[in-house]
Amino acid sequence: MHMTPVPKHEKETFSDFLRRKFKPLLNGVGGFLNKLGVKPNMVTAAGLVGNLAAGALIATGHMFWGGILAMVIWPLDVLDGTIARLRGESGPYGAFVDSVTDRFSEIAVFAGLLFYFAQSGSWLEIMLVFFATTGSLLVSYVRARAESLGFSAKRGLLSRTERYLVLIPGLILNYPVISLWILAILANFTAIQRFWFVRRQEKQPEVETED
Repeated sequence: MHMTPVPKHEKETFSDFLRRKFKPLLNGVGGFLNKLGVKPNMVTAAGLVGNLAAGALIATGHMFWGGILAMVIWPLDVLDGTIARLRGESGPYGAFVDSVTDRFSEIAVFAGLLFYFAQSGSWLEIMLVFFATTGSLLVSYVRARAESLGFSAKRGLLSRTERYLVLIPGLILNYPVISLWILAILANFTAIQRFWFVRRQEKQPEVETED
C-alpha cells in the first residue's frame, strides 16, 4: 500500500501558535507546580472535574459562571503536557489519556447545554447542541484516525482551541445559541476539511476498516 508521508513542515495551527507564544509562561507555571509535587495526571483530572462542574452550572442555567469556570479551567489543557515534559514523563500513553480526557471535558459542557435546553423543550437548540457535539468529536476523530494511518490532518477552521474561543464568550454573555450555530456549522465543516486534506494525500486509499 502506498501512503503519502506526513509533511515535515506542517502548517502551524492556531493552537500551535498559542503554545509557542505562551511557552515561557507555561514553563514558569509548570515548573512551579512541578516543584510543589503536582503530577501531570493530577492536572488532567482537575481539568476534567472542572469541566464537569462547568457543565453542571450550565445545566442549571448558570451560563455566566459555567463559562467563567470553563475559561479558568481551559489552560490546564496544556499545563499537564508542560509538566509532563519538564518531568521527563512525556509519552504516548500520557498523550492518549490527555486526548481522551479532553473529549470527555468537551462533552461535559455540551451535555450541560443539552440538559438546559431539554428542560424547556427547545428542539431547535437541542439539535444545535447535537450537531455542535457531533462536529466537535468528528474534528478530533478524523485527525486521530488519519494520524494513526500515517496521514496529517491538523488543518481546519475550528480545532479545540477555536471551539472554546467560540463557545466560552457565548456562555459568559448568555448567548449560547449564537455559539452553537457557529459550532454546528463550522465544526462539521472542519471535519470535512480534514477529510478532504487526507483525501488529497492519498487519492486511492487501500486501507480497509470494519468501522
